[in-house]
Amino acid sequence: MKTNYSYTVSELAECLGTHKNTVRHWQRKGLDPIDDRRPYLFHGEDVRAFLKERRASRKRPCAPGTLYCVSCRKPRRPALGMVDYLPMRAASGNLRGICEVCETVMHRQIRFADLQTKMPGCEVKIAEGPSSLNGQASPSRNCDLKKEG
Repeated sequence: MKTNYSYTVSELAECLGTHKNTVRHWQRKGLDPIDDRRPYLFHGEDVRAFLKERRASRKRPCAPGTLYCVSCRKPRRPALGMVDYLPMRAASGNLRGICEVCETVMHRQIRFADLQTKMPGCEVKIAEGPSSLNGQASPSRNCDLKKEG
């Protein structure tokens, strides 16, 4: 999306890969059009700022020793204070633990150097990542890439 362009509802939906009703919902939630005449036009810079603020308001920073539980929608301590560190690259990897409240598996990406400061009081078991031809483990599973074609 270009910041200096103006977009109609359908152009904005196509550009961002959403439905037109989603853009209209954003308008009801505070995304202001350039003027009140139809077709509604939205300035790219305003859309970008609106979406950035919306994402920032939904962030839930995790305190040291916690992972974000998607089921509880809160940062939670891992059950029994135990987490697994799965190396993805030489300097970083994923932490995996079980929520102490709902027993859902929780994940958090972290640098290896930050393990002691981000997870104090937790027993961290370093698992060996599966080897591959290029020396990297398989990518994170939190990817929503879709096949096109």
